[in-house]
Amino acid sequence: MRRLTALEPGQATGKARELLADIVERHGSAGEMVSTMAHSPAVLEGYLSLSRAMKRVKIPRPLSEKISLAVQEWIGCGTCREAHVAAGRAAGLTEDDIELARQGTSTDAREAALIAVALRVLAEPGALSDEDVAELRAHGWSDRIIAELVGVVTLNLLTGAFNLLAGIQPEPAEETGEEKEKEEKVATGA
Repeated sequence: MRRLTALEPGQATGKARELLADIVERHGSAGEMVSTMAHSPAVLEGYLSLSRAMKRVKIPRPLSEKISLAVQEWIGCGTCREAHVAAGRAAGLTEDDIELARQGTSTDAREAALIAVALRVLAEPGALSDEDVAELRAHGWSDRIIAELVGVVTLNLLTGAFNLLAGIQPEPAEETGEEKEKEEKVATGA
């Protein structure tokens, strides 16, 4: 259920109006989340700036999508999860890669270590230790990648939390007649 409404550029105020109008002019539309963020010029500007900055990270795109999938699975944002599943596929991830990422891991030990720390950055940043950083370095991750990991997690927290608060979630899938029939048979023991 939508809790916050999306705005058209003319409904937004201040800097948000300008930013939203620019996005609509360049892309044809702004999307539900961005249009809803326009209620706060500060949130919209912060999101757009962080989003642009995270496009310059050195974390390989497929791995960034694995991190995003793990984080969004933990946060519980269905809209973000769907977006990162599609982006992961576009980046070359297999269905197995996607499923493992949603479980917070990878078949690659280096990636699994980075994903595990990403989830700790999200869930328990106060518990991160020298050993965590040393382990990432032992897996060959540079200080730049370790620093950028926080940015990827932060961007995902911002979008996931915003969508959940605003009520921007995917519509439940409509069941086909065949799926309903199977469910009824299971329920009745037939």
